[in-house]
Amino acid sequence: MRLEYFEMIDRVEALDEAAKTLRARSVVPTESPVFEGHFPGHPLVPGVLLTETMAQASGYLVLALMGYTHMPFLMAVDKARFRTFVEPQAVLDIEATLVHEGSGYVGTKAKIAVAGRPICDAELRFRIMPFPPGLDDQMRAHAARIGLTEHSS
Repeated sequence: MRLEYFEMIDRVEALDEAAKTLRARSVVPTESPVFEGHFPGHPLVPGVLLTETMAQASGYLVLALMGYTHMPFLMAVDKARFRTFVEPQAVLDIEATLVHEGSGYVGTKAKIAVAGRPICDAELRFRIMPFPPGLDDQMRAHAARIGLTEHSS
């Protein structure tokens, strides 16, 4: 996990295409420039980055289910709940499930837990569009780096 580069997913642990679910894991770094301002002397992962983590897990799920033909773009976050703080070195277990697909949109439910304890969850909606020129190869390369392609059919 590299907070300052928005690389929120370290590794895809499982992809169940039949259940339309993806599980991933990330470890919050010990140090990051993000912690310099959030908060000095008391580093915490900002809620917006936890939301981004759930969005990325959902996005990789959609990429895999669509065979890497289209790119999901986050358009809405609903019912987001944050239950506690996340500190450096926390191991995040992330899960995303596709709950709706149609008319160029998808909806997911995603959640993050640490050591089995719920941290946050949200419902997310994405617009599905063809890849912008030159981005599809980059996304496939990143999907391979985090192990997503090992789980895709």
